[in-house]
Amino acid sequence: MSLFEAVILGVVQGVGEFLPISSSAHLVLVPWLMGWHYAGLTFDVALHVGTLVAVVAFFWKDWLILIHDGLLRRRTTEGRLFWYLVVATVPGAAIGYMFEEQAETIFREPLVIGAMLIIMGVILYLADTRAPAYKKLEEVGLGESLWIGLSQALAIIPGVSRSGITMAVGRMAGLDRETAARFSFLMSTPIIFGAGVMQLPKLTPADLNLPFLAGVVVSAVIGFLSIKFLLRFLTRHSFGIFIWYRLILGAAVIFLALAGIR
Repeated sequence: MSLFEAVILGVVQGVGEFLPISSSAHLVLVPWLMGWHYAGLTFDVALHVGTLVAVVAFFWKDWLILIHDGLLRRRTTEGRLFWYLVVATVPGAAIGYMFEEQAETIFREPLVIGAMLIIMGVILYLADTRAPAYKKLEEVGLGESLWIGLSQALAIIPGVSRSGITMAVGRMAGLDRETAARFSFLMSTPIIFGAGVMQLPKLTPADLNLPFLAGVVVSAVIGFLSIKFLLRFLTRHSFGIFIWYRLILGAAVIFLALAGIR
């Protein structure tokens, strides 16, 4: 892997992990379109470490309060929210573990990714335009957390988008756009941490080279900026721009795959 490729993929991960456009899809599609080889396990770990740094750096104050109240003041709003986030994390982690092999093989086909980009775009449109928005973060309950957590399991398929599906289900559950995004980002912290930890034992000291470090730094910086952008963007705008992007990209990927251009 060249330094240039590492930087580009770091940007792709940092943007795609938190915007509802699917980082896993883009990490397959960019090398596919550019004719690059698969970056491999080492770089996957680098990208996960980078986005973990981003979400922890942005929400570290929130997590300190959540952990403190979750362990010592369980009846407070933050105490309950901590355990709701724990519950919401379990389905995605379990299904991700069970279907890891499929995620690395059949789910990575461009036709599958193109179709999922479009399908999830339609789901996000329906959720964003038809669902009421009346709940804030302190009003999220166990039921909403379970549904959002279960939906996260679908993100193992590239093109679905972990942030996209959880925000869509959050909107269906009555959360406003910013609240749905904030809950999704908080829930991503243990998932991203777990994904990175599972792969760390497979690394060797020789793997920690310049492209690895570049991937960590770039995905962390871009990921932090993406979180900040989306939370501010959703206070004034809908998910429309991301929906159109998904539909156009999905159609283009399907056309290229069927035409045999790539």
